[in-house]
Amino acid sequence: MITTPITADLLTGFADLEHTGHGLLPHRLPAWARARTADPQLAMVEAQPSGVRLTFRTRATVVELDTLPTRRAFTGLPERPHGVYELLVDGVPTAQATAPGATVITVDMAAGTADVRPGEPGTVVFTGLAGTDKTVQIWLPHNEVTELVALRTDAPVEPAPPSGLPVWLHHGSSISHGSNATNPTGIWPAVAATTAGLDLINLGLGGSALLDSFTARTMRDTAADLISVKIGINIVNADLMRLRAFGPAVHGFLDTIRDGHPDTPLLVVSPIHCPIHEDTPGPGAFDTAAFGRGEVLFRATGDPAETAAGKLTLTVIRDELSRVVAQRAATDPNLHYLDGLELYGEKDADAHPLPDRLHPDTATHRLIGERFAAWLSGSEMISTPR
Repeated sequence: MITTPITADLLTGFADLEHTGHGLLPHRLPAWARARTADPQLAMVEAQPSGVRLTFRTRATVVELDTLPTRRAFTGLPERPHGVYELLVDGVPTAQATAPGATVITVDMAAGTADVRPGEPGTVVFTGLAGTDKTVQIWLPHNEVTELVALRTDAPVEPAPPSGLPVWLHHGSSISHGSNATNPTGIWPAVAATTAGLDLINLGLGGSALLDSFTARTMRDTAADLISVKIGINIVNADLMRLRAFGPAVHGFLDTIRDGHPDTPLLVVSPIHCPIHEDTPGPGAFDTAAFGRGEVLFRATGDPAETAAGKLTLTVIRDELSRVVAQRAATDPNLHYLDGLELYGEKDADAHPLPDRLHPDTATHRLIGERFAAWLSGSEMISTPR
């Protein structure tokens, strides 16, 4: 077996690589952006490599990847599914595997404590590949912090040439991050990218699509042929701001992106249907009764009457986003709006209910991704890579 150093030219979809005691930790936000906040939620999710993949050319029939994931467990709840490493050969999904070991952080939500059990690196193995020259991709788990330790193959490896596909930079919430999807190419942005022929950079950040200026600046500085921002659900379930602050914050976020991408097609996507927050403000919370039964369900705790004083619901946010985009589009012909209800609406909730009342399952991720790709194909937003 040949050991190939894991370097930046073998990775796609990341912003920064941190050297750790074990190897390399891909980050989806650069170090300067991470230094702008002490939020542990954001620190966790940006280091979960949603959309990040190893990509290389090889004739290898065996590929081994040493890796150390960090997983989270919750006292009183069933063990969460382990993150999936997904192998694609010339773009075709071929195999899946999970890492045998991990660092495990066990969270006791009742006590407000967390216990860390350090793990050791393990090996993810893929065998039986054809011995022909091919492009191999390993999509890393979208839902586990992942340290990359070593790459071994039974034939030499070289970086793959650029895909030649338009680069799509997307930012959104845990839904864009991939919550409740079972595999990394099954999250809706990956489904949309594959269907539409796009090269994905995913800035879906669970619980953290909060119009942070450092996220906008990261997007400003990232080369892209198509940019989309999906805004709303985290603003509501965090009860982060009122209507007076929301509109100017959206303008500021878009202004910053436009500083680096004055003419790039830019799409604003409003929230998909979420019954608990359509007309009820946040904050969102765990349903404690369901938690006692070993289930994870979310609920909205706000008072609908408070929307008159500026509290935000998904209905209010869709109206405001539509207004902001219409106002700006008068002087920005490359700015577009997509109502999230076209991706997943009230009728879809009857046929494909959100299992925890907040996040779609794998089948619904596929539905959303395919609808997004179909909308893009009819929008003429995708052009030749720059």
